[in-house]
Amino acid sequence: MSASAPGSSSTLRLAPVLRWLGLTLVVLLVLQIAVVLSGADWAEASFQQLLIERLVSQAPMGFVGLLLMLIGSRLDHPVADRLPIRWVVCVLSALLAIAMIAVVPMAISGNQSLAGQADQTLQQRRSQLEMARQQGKNPDNVKMLGEQLAQAGQLPADATDDDKAKAAREFIDGQLQQMNDQIQQAERQRNLAMNQRRFGGTVSAVVLAIAFVLLAFAAVL
Repeated sequence: MSASAPGSSSTLRLAPVLRWLGLTLVVLLVLQIAVVLSGADWAEASFQQLLIERLVSQAPMGFVGLLLMLIGSRLDHPVADRLPIRWVVCVLSALLAIAMIAVVPMAISGNQSLAGQADQTLQQRRSQLEMARQQGKNPDNVKMLGEQLAQAGQLPADATDDDKAKAAREFIDGQLQQMNDQIQQAERQRNLAMNQRRFGGTVSAVVLAIAFVLLAFAAVL
């Protein structure tokens, strides 16, 4: 009996600390969400995206806080069932689970909207590239550009028409290659952003919703 007393006393001291730590994390989560909601404009896609990002990024902190509160309660009262603090953990977990489920359609809709905007921008840039290619095939444009390069001092004074045409074509090819590289980079950035929103937003929200549901059941079972 005497050997177990120090361990029991240490556990009793640890339980309130865990509860207060957990409560602190939950309060921080509420404050973070309250800051976003204070400027609520549900019609704005940017606000919806900000709310989703803030919820998904801060929800794990709330999950850990609620889990610490539950662990502290279990340590303090290992036998008692359905104490008020456990009901608090259950209710808050259920509310956060509902919030995570609610943001999933918003996240999917926002991803589709942003993907459409990115695709439209890329299509415009591809059209500009194709137009530039067509203009580069026009002999008159090539000749005019060659003359401009010569007047700008980028060609020798005794450059022939063939030299000017060659320099103009090289210049055009360089510009077209640069535009193509920029489009490819924009496509990679678009894919990266979409994957980040998909897995960092939508999928994470689903996983967090499941975690909060399990925590709510664990609090009262």
